[in-house]
Amino acid sequence: MDHILSINRRPSKSSSLIRQVFADSLDQSLICSVSSTNVIAFTTDTEIEDNSSRSWGSHVYVADLNTPWFVHRVLSNSVPITVLQWDFTGVLLLIADENGNVKIFRCRDHLLNEWVLILKTELPGEHILAAAFFHCGKKICLNSEKKDSSNYTEKFQHVKFACSVKQFGGRPANGTLLLTTTGMLAAILLPQSTAPAAMVVATESLAATRIHIKTADICYGKNGHFLLAVSNGDASTPIQCYKVQVRKVDEKCLITSRSLPSFFLYEGGKESLSDFMCKDKKNTISHLNWVSREDADSLVVAASSDSGSCLQVWELREKALAVHKLFAGAEPQYFNTVLWQYQSHFIYPHKVTSLATNKLVISSSISCGYIVASFADNSIHCLYKDSLKSFINTTLNVNQRHTDDYGSKYQKLNIKIAQIDMTWLGNLLLVVDTHGYLHMFKLPPQVDSSTPLSVPYATTMLEYCLVTGLDWFDLLLAVRPGMLDPLCERVTESFNRQSMAIQQFFYVQYLCIKISLYRLTSQGQNKVNDLTQLLMLHSISTAFKSLLRPSEMSSHDKSPADSLAGVIAEGQSDVDKVLMHLEAKEFTVEPSTLQSLQQLIQWVADLALNLLVKLPDSRPAGKPYEILRDIKALNTLREMLVLIRIWGLLRPACLPVFTKSDGNLDVLALVFRLLSRLVQNTSEPDDTLIDECCLLPNQVQIQTLQQSNNRVALASSQLSQQALPLQLEFLNEPEYLLSSLDCSTRQTVDSIRHLYLGSTPRVVKQCVRCGASASTISVTRTAAIRAWDQRWSRSCQCGGLWRTHTCVASS
Repeated sequence: MDHILSINRRPSKSSSLIRQVFADSLDQSLICSVSSTNVIAFTTDTEIEDNSSRSWGSHVYVADLNTPWFVHRVLSNSVPITVLQWDFTGVLLLIADENGNVKIFRCRDHLLNEWVLILKTELPGEHILAAAFFHCGKKICLNSEKKDSSNYTEKFQHVKFACSVKQFGGRPANGTLLLTTTGMLAAILLPQSTAPAAMVVATESLAATRIHIKTADICYGKNGHFLLAVSNGDASTPIQCYKVQVRKVDEKCLITSRSLPSFFLYEGGKESLSDFMCKDKKNTISHLNWVSREDADSLVVAASSDSGSCLQVWELREKALAVHKLFAGAEPQYFNTVLWQYQSHFIYPHKVTSLATNKLVISSSISCGYIVASFADNSIHCLYKDSLKSFINTTLNVNQRHTDDYGSKYQKLNIKIAQIDMTWLGNLLLVVDTHGYLHMFKLPPQVDSSTPLSVPYATTMLEYCLVTGLDWFDLLLAVRPGMLDPLCERVTESFNRQSMAIQQFFYVQYLCIKISLYRLTSQGQNKVNDLTQLLMLHSISTAFKSLLRPSEMSSHDKSPADSLAGVIAEGQSDVDKVLMHLEAKEFTVEPSTLQSLQQLIQWVADLALNLLVKLPDSRPAGKPYEILRDIKALNTLREMLVLIRIWGLLRPACLPVFTKSDGNLDVLALVFRLLSRLVQNTSEPDDTLIDECCLLPNQVQIQTLQQSNNRVALASSQLSQQALPLQLEFLNEPEYLLSSLDCSTRQTVDSIRHLYLGSTPRVVKQCVRCGASASTISVTRTAAIRAWDQRWSRSCQCGGLWRTHTCVASS
């Protein structure tokens, strides 16, 4: 369990004094939660930017795990925050406090550092203890029996799992279920629009009478219901379980709650357990956690006292009980019932401070997954979920910085773990301490924790992310540098074995995964550039072909795009002769639309020139990937040149602009002819072709394409060269994590529209993963360019989230 990093903030004299004076009275219940997009939300008791300690309260911050030093404040609250909960998509963030205020936020225009309140309600006088968003009903698991299959459809199976609340037509409803300390349930049904008046709120008592609850947890049942485990904190009273169903009837929500079998903590059997339970009768149940949010059969219970703590795992099992002879008659009879059965325990001489369990059931194997527990001595233990044996542990050591202004004058307070949370794939553990500092640890593999992360396991997890759409960033930090090349090769081989339909469907996500892997290698920058250009070429090709409409006179068996691909496959090297085999009406587009696409057309032409000019110095064949050797990509590029030729006849102003030494030189025709000859033999181009490519820079000025940006991020080749753990500071970029890339220009280029934004544009959108920039000004000239912008509104082309970045001009 490697300690990757710790992020602190520069302490101040006043904060140290206040913490020393009010250490006993301050509420240190800071919490955190990680989303499916690997964005962490956490609370602090003072604002991170505040050095005067005048902002005491409860403040919610979010940060992407790739750049966790860039934190963005979502909310400042005077009342302690008790619940932070993400929905399954990682878009909605629910924040609830101990006064009953419930607020749901989402990013404004998909920008990570701009948040907007979309829904708000209040449960007066209620301390909200737990919350869970409605399940969408989609669940995909790795089939353990066919985990070695090369077919995605066999390797990953859709598991029958009902959505929590159904709407008209069986569609899953979006909403959340809340539980308060007085035993009240509240269901909030989110509207399809963001109109507050359309929000539906219903309340109901969890039990027959209202009960006091100190700790609770919520999980999902496979039939669409919720399972709730609750306790009043007293170890001498039973841990109670309830089955809760939420239904939508007309425009109302109905909540029904039914009591399930309960159980007392197990006190006998083994000597160590009996001694602990009998030694101190003041045991309190501090934590209840379902082993998985989608597994309603296993529960882990933590009981603590002054002498230490005990963790117990209980399982809900079906058991056959004999009917009494008085009622059964002559022949013995049995009836099946569901009972809680004690499984195992773990005893530790310190109190439990937090528990973290799996959010997803990745594999159908029962032994998959584990439980992570933190204790008052700042130790963290990974436990097998069945036997509760600790197979790996570590201790949070907070190293004090020698540069602290007040480090030698004022005594530092002890920093304790407040809460821990695992990422959705289970590869990283996030820790928030009592000072609001962040810490990150690497966890062992979920499926086989006894061995280090292997290439087959990492390949399976990447394929799982490919099929489910889950973010794979936490896996990147767990992969060792020596695994990257064989991992890329294995992912590529597996993807190429899929059917054409599956390859087409997952192609963009597949390219994003490979790009992120090559970014981790010090020698993979050329592959990153090639794959990024291929991804953009594929996107432009899809956008251009979507503008084509079949004419009434043509056959409907083939679309215009299919006709174009068929003609290109014939190997014709004269672009004008290709036009003779195409129906002109099928490729007609409005001139205004063509003009709005001019920058994309220019990029395609520049890409073709850049590829040809690199041909003489290109590497030999046999490397992992090179766009010059990809016949499919080259044919796609030829198709785009034909479209540009046709559209140039309709609107000459949309044609790419070239600076030529000969005014009569037809650059498009020349480039198309050279690419056509290259396609015939990509492995060994003839000498004549290479000679003509060498002459290209003398014939036309070649505009250098934008390379990958300099960026400071965790997922980079620089991380493996640093001594761990990294000591970072909030709102301060660590320069030693800067990727050593050689940028050819200091100009900022819009990575989406391919426009120059200047050397220091005032405000841009910046990707938190790859560092690409894009303009924040929307262009609404035509429907085609609006559709192009909306394609990248949610995320960058690499899959990373956007954040607004204000550039500071150098003096």
